[in-house]
Parts: sequence; C-alpha cells; structure tokens
Amino acid sequence: MSGAGSMTRRFDGTRLVVASHNPGKVREIADLVRPYGIDTVSAGALGLPEPEETGATFAENAELKARAAATGAGLIALADDSGLVVPALDGAPGIYSARWAGPDKDFGHAMERIRDALNDGDNGGDNDCDPAAYFVCVLTLAWPDGHVESFEGRVYGHLEWPPRGDRGFGYDPIFVPDGHTATFGQMDPADKLAINHRAAAFRQLIDACFAPAP
Repeated sequence: MSGAGSMTRRFDGTRLVVASHNPGKVREIADLVRPYGIDTVSAGALGLPEPEETGATFAENAELKARAAATGAGLIALADDSGLVVPALDGAPGIYSARWAGPDKDFGHAMERIRDALNDGDNGGDNDCDPAAYFVCVLTLAWPDGHVESFEGRVYGHLEWPPRGDRGFGYDPIFVPDGHTATFGQMDPADKLAINHRAAAFRQLIDACFAPAP
C-alpha cells in the first residue's frame, strides 16, 4: 500500500481501464474520474476476462485485477476490491463479499446469509447480534510495465433489516453509515459517493497520482 511521504508515480494519460465487470463499480469510478478529464472503458467492454481472485486481502485482489487489465489492454488500469466487514462474524463476508452472493450475484440471498449468521447463537458471546459493520475499498492503479499504486478507504456504520432502497448495489440496502439514517441503497448516488469507502480511497489516489483538478 502506498504510504504518506512515499514516492508515487503520477498518472499521465487520458484513458483509463476500469478493471471491473460490475456495472455499479464501473459507474462509480467513471463518475469519480470524470472531473479530471479522463475517459474510462471497462474491462468487460474490452472483452477482458475476469481474473480469479486468489489474494488473501483486499489489496492483493485489487492488485491482481489491475495488473491483469493493464497487461491485457496495454493501458493504465484502475481496479477496486471492496467488501463488507462484519466484526461479529469474524470479519465475514470480507474479501468473499461477492462470492457470498453466488454465481448469480444474488445479493438478496447474501444479505439473508448475514442476517441469519448474526442471529445464530451457536458462536456464543454477546456480539452475535452486534450490527456494527464497515465497508473497505482498496483501489489499485497499475501500469502496463507492472508498477502499481494502492490506496485503502473505509466507511463505518451498522446493518439494518429489512433491506431498504434500490439505488445502490451489493449490500447497500442494509448498510447505514454513521451519522445517517438512510441506507446506501436509499441515498442519492452523488450523496453516497461523497462519503463512501470508494471515495475515501479515491481521494488518496487523486492526491498521490493525479494532477489537481482544473
């Protein structure tokens, strides 16, 4: 992960591959970079395959996806690896957030799995129903020569049922960020983008790798 004070490589192009096949993520990242005059194209639109996410951390998975897209497209690529972390579930679903939704990407089922796991008293202790949770996002910028820069953002909150709102994606309908009463699924996309984990990581990336906005 890039740290404060470390030398980082500047982005010097005008086109960026978004290394994702998730339309929600592609849209959010495109919205984030648009003010910097950067055109985006998704890995899916380029016909690039989705690499197997074999990393043990968000950072490792973001890096392997960014490297694969940069190599495949011959362009600088930006990958996101993100997920929901529930401390009462020992960090699950974590890096397996998408896989909890199964091959059909059924996040309704994934949200039910989390609810059922939190309500399952088999693990004992006082935290079985603790709804605290946070989203993590690692953004990795990769160059075709193999250089990478990575940045992590988080947003803390809690989970609520039943799911509310259809404006987000993934676990957004059950996540209420600290200081708010609406779920990410209910928020206007611009309002969500101003406070979410992806924006937190993106601010770091912009400061380190991009020229100031005009």
